[in-house]
Amino acid sequence: MKLSIERGVLLKAVAQAQSVVERRNTIPILANVLMEAEGDTVSFRATDLDIEVVDKAPCKVERAGATTVSAVTLHEIVRKLPDGALVSLSDDGASGRLVVEAGRSNFSLATLPREDFPVMASSEYTSNFSCPAPVLRRLFDKSKFAISTEETRYYLNGVYMHVAEEGGEMTLRCVATDGHRLARIDAPLPVNAEGMPGVIVPRKTVGELRKLLDDDEAQIAVSVSETKVRFATPTITLTSKVIDGTFPDYSRVIPKGNTRRMEVDAGDFAKAVDRVATVSSERSRAVKMQLDDDRLVLSVNAPDSGNAEEELVVAYHDEKLEIGFNARYLLEIANQVDRENAVFMFNSSGDPTLMQEGNDPSAVYVVMPMRV
Repeated sequence: MKLSIERGVLLKAVAQAQSVVERRNTIPILANVLMEAEGDTVSFRATDLDIEVVDKAPCKVERAGATTVSAVTLHEIVRKLPDGALVSLSDDGASGRLVVEAGRSNFSLATLPREDFPVMASSEYTSNFSCPAPVLRRLFDKSKFAISTEETRYYLNGVYMHVAEEGGEMTLRCVATDGHRLARIDAPLPVNAEGMPGVIVPRKTVGELRKLLDDDEAQIAVSVSETKVRFATPTITLTSKVIDGTFPDYSRVIPKGNTRRMEVDAGDFAKAVDRVATVSSERSRAVKMQLDDDRLVLSVNAPDSGNAEEELVVAYHDEKLEIGFNARYLLEIANQVDRENAVFMFNSSGDPTLMQEGNDPSAVYVVMPMRV
């Protein structure tokens, strides 16, 4: 194999591949990226046996072929090469080395045979549809903060993507929860997505997928089966196993009868919570909200470090209410709001609180209160 490729193009492709590779590996080949050069493209394939990413890049191929080399080492080398450099990659097979040349720099890297590289078995996808990148980006960005990190409840360690009905219309929905807070985000159902099986997309896959969604013009081809999910652009294909488990019935957690309504400027609210939480003890981080006519008082009482209080003007016309929350949960939910105002719906100090972005029902958040 022998090819030459522009440094910027190579860096982007190798960066995507090396982020999938697990740093601690008992199987040496899994630390490598599989490079396959043919025609006028080179593809970089990396896997941790649960996720596989293939990134194609344009290049000038002098001799077609394939080899595998350490993903992290290759990425570090390319990252440190000067901008605009033309990089030459050559491997003769017999020596077991890949030679990387750029200007006066020359590297010789150990390779492993391509035959040892595991390629993820392709699945029979029962559902195939196309979705604009900004739509998928919103679905996953707004829900991922609520993914659980508790390994024992493994079925909560991802985002549940499924088809749901809301207000008589079918929607593509993403839900995540860790038992303390929940995010439910809806988008119009793409054409041909009606029969999609509900799948739990793992946390790591959600992180890798985010890199495919920066281009607002891109259409993402989504393929789903009971065991795998695949997201593809013309140059990058991300395939992942889904979490083998049943996502709980989240609709039971979303309160229906909360009538006490508070509307507040989302930006002002987030900043005020952040300020008063500065003195709270790291362990509980409890913030108390006291609501009265058009007035909200946020307070923190941390006997070890001090007290804090801040008053905000809000729209609230119900009876007095005192309720406590974990400051981090409040902040994460407030930071999801793209619109100017956040609407909180309360019931009592012991019941879950509902939050929406203005009057938009397509993004709903639930947060459990704390005793303060």
